[in-house]
This record gives sequence, C-alpha cells and structure tokens, in this order.
Amino acid sequence: MNMLRIMVLLVLSFNSFAGVEYRKFTDAQQEQEYRTLIEEIRCLVCQNQTIADSNAELAQDLRRQVYEMLQQGKTSDDIAGFLTDRYGDFVLYNPPFKAKTGLLWLGPIVFLVIGLVMLVLFSRNKNKQEILEPSKDEQAKKDKVKALLENGDSL
Repeated sequence: MNMLRIMVLLVLSFNSFAGVEYRKFTDAQQEQEYRTLIEEIRCLVCQNQTIADSNAELAQDLRRQVYEMLQQGKTSDDIAGFLTDRYGDFVLYNPPFKAKTGLLWLGPIVFLVIGLVMLVLFSRNKNKQEILEPSKDEQAKKDKVKALLENGDSL
C-alpha cells in the first residue's frame, strides 16, 4: 500500500518540474501592458489558447519576443502590428474589422438573423396548415380496421 502511495505521489509531482517564466519589468505599467498583450495574442500551435496559457515552444518564443519588444520601448500597437504582419490577423483574439475579417465579425449576426427568419416562417406555416378531413375511402378503411380490432376477427 505504501508503495502505491509513493508511485502516485511521484506521478503527480512531475508537474512541479515545469518551468516558471519570470520577467523583470521596470514599472507596474509595463508589466500590465505585457500581461494584456499576451492575453490578447493567440497561440498559433494551440489555436484556442492565448500565448499566456500555452506551453508550446512557439508561445514561449512569442512571450519572450513581446517582452523584448516592450523592453526596447515599443508600444502595444507596434507589437500587435509586427505580429499581424508576420502571422496575419488570426494571431489576435480581437482582429480589426477589415474586408478580410468581415465574415468573422458579421457571420454570427447573419446566421442569427437567418435562424430567426426561418423560425418565424416555419411557425407561420404551421399555423396556416389546416387539419384535413380524411377522404371517404380513408374513413372506410379506418372504420374497417377499427371493427376488426374490436371483433378480433382475422383477415
């Protein structure tokens, strides 16, 4: 039992070997700007994580590059511009509204409007449909089946 506990603790302790990045900043504003930037830049490997959340090597390189550019005195707009020139608008979680990114911004609204229009059309169509009376032939068949079921006769 003790051996099992030791094995479980050893397996769980591997996370403690993960490296922690420490960056030294000259002031709190620069550190806040760094945090904001790395939260707004998408990891190109993971694609659904920011570079702040990702442990991919590219994300580590991008974090280092953002830090170095801030140390050189570049602004957030300069850094974002550099990254979008290099990787495209996809690298930003909130890409600017352009002709290329128009579908990203307007697509959800268009699909919502189409869905609402379809919902209204289907509900109106359902209300307009009248309950049709069965024809004489259908009614005769229905009566025959009902009589057979009640009497228990076979065909």
